[in-house]
Amino acid sequence: MLLRTAAQGFEVLMMRRPDRGSFPGAWVFPGGKVEQRDRRDGDEEQEDARRAAVRETFEEVGLVITDPVVVSRWQPPAEAPVRIRTWFFLADAPDGALRVSADEVVDATWATPADALHKHSAGEWMLFPPTWVTLHQLGRFESAQAALSAGGVARHFSTRVVESDLGTAFEWEGLRLETGSLPWRIVPS
Repeated sequence: MLLRTAAQGFEVLMMRRPDRGSFPGAWVFPGGKVEQRDRRDGDEEQEDARRAAVRETFEEVGLVITDPVVVSRWQPPAEAPVRIRTWFFLADAPDGALRVSADEVVDATWATPADALHKHSAGEWMLFPPTWVTLHQLGRFESAQAALSAGGVARHFSTRVVESDLGTAFEWEGLRLETGSLPWRIVPS
């Protein structure tokens, strides 16, 4: 997640995926899979993921980031057809114009976490649960620097799919995301 200072505190870079491939049509943060070239013998998975985050950010939006700070690791539910652990990192957005990859990015914009969540609630944007939860958590910070300073210790989310009175919900230790209708809501599990 790239953060930049803005009049309203800070903004995060959001990009919309094409209607094919991973997260079709959804608004996401820059990212992708760890490739063989990201791996180093003896390094932990987190370091491989950090290298992939730097590479994917450059490939997708043309920005070179340094020292991304780990925020979370997401383990998909057992029911998911493809189960890829996802690492989320924060980084200061470097100066420079976005150069989006037409193959991977339909649109890109800077938005406050509150604006992105509002667009999802209004049905204008589609956010997948990890992105929604992460934006919700980012919204508690007043500045990009405060968010970056709080990073460094990864929170691990192992997703469970459960049925609730409102329909399907995603649950993590101490947290449940009710997804039966918009707006989604977080409730203690």
